[in-house]
Amino acid sequence: MSGQNEVPRRAVLAAVAMAPVALAVGAAHAQTTGQAPVSLGKVALVTGSSRGIGAATARRLARDGYAVTVNCEKNRGLAAGVVREIEAAGGRAIWVQADVSDPSAVQRLFEENERAFGGVDVVVSNAGIMRLAPFRDMTEAHFSRMVDVNQKGSFYVLREAARRVRDGGRIIALSSSITQLRSPTYGAYAATKAAQELFANVLAKELEGRMISVNAMAPGLVNTHSSPTARPPSRSPVSPLARRTSGWASLPTSPMQSRRSAAGTVPGSTGRRYSQTAGSFDPIGWNRWSTEQ
Repeated sequence: MSGQNEVPRRAVLAAVAMAPVALAVGAAHAQTTGQAPVSLGKVALVTGSSRGIGAATARRLARDGYAVTVNCEKNRGLAAGVVREIEAAGGRAIWVQADVSDPSAVQRLFEENERAFGGVDVVVSNAGIMRLAPFRDMTEAHFSRMVDVNQKGSFYVLREAARRVRDGGRIIALSSSITQLRSPTYGAYAATKAAQELFANVLAKELEGRMISVNAMAPGLVNTHSSPTARPPSRSPVSPLARRTSGWASLPTSPMQSRRSAAGTVPGSTGRRYSQTAGSFDPIGWNRWSTEQ
């Protein structure tokens, strides 16, 4: 969902491109059942998955045995390509064009998923855009579009997920570690991503009793095809009060990682537990901080 004036969101997203989502799904299942993840017959829907982190997530979930619905806003050829890759590897997938900022389109996305696969067990709200500017230069149009896609769009996706995800399922909203860094020019974008953390925490409590695990995941910087010119956010100073009240962890010192090297962190992360009802905020790629109970 990028445009001429948009900074590619993938450039500031995941230090673990596809691994956190697949890991979170498996960890939630293991915590619920005490067994290894069993994804045979399970269905996942990933928004904004025609390329970048969303596509990597869709491929990883398919490799783990999920039937996957790939979503795009306009990159139909890329979405179809992701589906072909999944099918070539023996998986099942469809692609659906839907702009998440349109609630009727989000409803149609879930309906087409159900027609193809019968239901949904995992929803990853990944679609988003990023436009950067100081407060004095941020235009109403740019800010409104980020709110429409990142905040309202995620709300519409999570609302449908709350209505449709089967008991014992998994809902993941993609936040960003920039919500903790709070660097110059990121203010408007960070505000729309901070909403994901609130959404996840509240939704997890609302779904208590259905064994549906809800989390917000906040990736750091990863090197993708769109990020050669991207610069890591500055390490803005954080006040002692903010450190005490936000559970602040030390900031990363390494440069942005490749998707390959980031994915290599998966084996060491598989023991992580994810809350069933509290809703967690998990900054992937930074030192860990979480609101888990």
